[in-house]
Amino acid sequence: MPVFTRSRPSPDLKEPEDAAAGVREAEEGAEPGAAPRTLRARVAHWRAWRSRYPRAARGLWWTATVLSAVLVLGALLLPNRLDALQFNRFTRLPGEAILGAAVLPALPRRPRMAVAALAGASLGALTVLNVLDMGFVEYLGRDFNLVLDWILLDDAQSYVADSMGGTTAFAATVGVFLLVALLVTVTALATVRLAGLLARDTRRATRATLISGTAWITCSIVGLQNAGVPVASYRVADTVVNEARQVRTTLKDEAAFAKEARTDTFGATPPAQLVPDLRGKDVIFTFIESYGRSAIEDPVMAPGVGETLETGTRALAQAGFQARSGWLTSATFGGSSWLGHSTAMSGLWVDTQQRYRTVMASDHLSLTKAFRKTGAWDTVGIMPGVQKRWPEAEYYGLDNVYDAFEMGYRGPKFSWSTMPDQYALEAFQRLEHGRERDRPLMAEIILTSSHQPWAPIPTMVGWDELGDGSVFEGIEKAGKDASAVIDDSAASREEYGRSIQYSVTALTQWLERYGTDDTVLVFLGDHQPIARVSGNDASRDVPVSVVAKDPKVLDKIAGWKWTEGLKPAHDAPVWKMSSFRDRFLLAYGSTPHPSEG
Repeated sequence: MPVFTRSRPSPDLKEPEDAAAGVREAEEGAEPGAAPRTLRARVAHWRAWRSRYPRAARGLWWTATVLSAVLVLGALLLPNRLDALQFNRFTRLPGEAILGAAVLPALPRRPRMAVAALAGASLGALTVLNVLDMGFVEYLGRDFNLVLDWILLDDAQSYVADSMGGTTAFAATVGVFLLVALLVTVTALATVRLAGLLARDTRRATRATLISGTAWITCSIVGLQNAGVPVASYRVADTVVNEARQVRTTLKDEAAFAKEARTDTFGATPPAQLVPDLRGKDVIFTFIESYGRSAIEDPVMAPGVGETLETGTRALAQAGFQARSGWLTSATFGGSSWLGHSTAMSGLWVDTQQRYRTVMASDHLSLTKAFRKTGAWDTVGIMPGVQKRWPEAEYYGLDNVYDAFEMGYRGPKFSWSTMPDQYALEAFQRLEHGRERDRPLMAEIILTSSHQPWAPIPTMVGWDELGDGSVFEGIEKAGKDASAVIDDSAASREEYGRSIQYSVTALTQWLERYGTDDTVLVFLGDHQPIARVSGNDASRDVPVSVVAKDPKVLDKIAGWKWTEGLKPAHDAPVWKMSSFRDRFLLAYGSTPHPSEG
């Protein structure tokens, strides 16, 4: 035969049925019998395999087709809320799929593949965005912001490293990147496959598209629902519109907020007219991590936390202290504590990372900086959660900041928290509050033992036994492991309540032990705990208390109508956290002198 006279098979090919494949591979420049190296050779190899194993090939074809359809339809219908992951969400008619089925078969082959691949990759990216929304709603009570929130992913990685170790964080980061790349790629391939199937039989595809389109329009007009969910879906289109609106709103907000930050009610107030009614007092502002309304009112947590607050109120009263308490509505939820801190101290509503950067770069007077501006106070910060350079100290007006490495702690970490609150407070007493000084002290203290995942939790030890913190070694080892709590809602609620009890006890015992006639303590929560603990419909309220021995200090805020003691009543006044700075400055004699940028 002519074919054999032109190109004889290699003697290495021992099976006759491999001869044709060997000829094709040789013509493509491949070694006889080696794996196919070119696309044409691979296609020929696949066709040869399919002809030898038709049943297996058909099963594989159907499996790939069904999985492609499930993946694409699932991505089109996927909600962006964990509590919405229900079966009825995936039994809807996606209008975007019908539109794609109408457009793609009409395109030439190469443009069709390109458009399908781009649409599939975009759908994969949208799926990632939906998952991010789920996580952000669960942990921060809001959707992921495409413009501002990418930096928070780095913070999430740092949180995992601090809580569960660097190796776990690295493995999780690599795994997430690979999973995202795989999802985008597979979704693109699945869309290309479905587009090819539609183009293979345009008559059937057109008929099915017309039927589906008619059904979608009918369901949309009559408002047909399945278990309360509309059958006609335009989930992807709606998401794209909402994201575009959010991006536009974010960009406009950036310029508007920058202008707002340049205007300050007390920006031009002379130093002598700032907080004159607190002169001579040691004023201490303390934030308790995740100390929210849920800790006081949730049925699981409230009994223990309530008893701790009542015990603390009685003990402080015996030491001569009185307290008044109310509620503030935080600008953040579940995390991003720095947004709560900056909102309370700046008097501005700081609910995004961009707003935070704007405030930190501004001259807007912080509540703590007002004390330094007077020249009548030494100002310090106790920041056990800070483990790297912290330029924000300048905005807050802190002359000296003690971070996680500057308080002499040699004991174990408690998950994310670098040291127990009791030790941080004792270090503050040793390093600053207990020292002889020419001027009173203004301090900002951030307590971190109630930071999630709330395991292990430290316990109180004798104040004289604290030393360098080594006493906590056995306590940390005997505590619960974070992995046993972090995914268990019931356990998280219980441990969260215990952590708040610990933090409040450490703070009130410190005040009882070291407070003086001139000590004024203001303590508050920065935000509510995550939704898994506080609930999906929880408010953003946090408790705030003012404690002092001098009755004149509390008389100044009598008009606030706050509750007596450390536990605010359910119906105690609720203010936006951003209003606290101005109310505090006015209550203690500050005179407004607005500045306009």
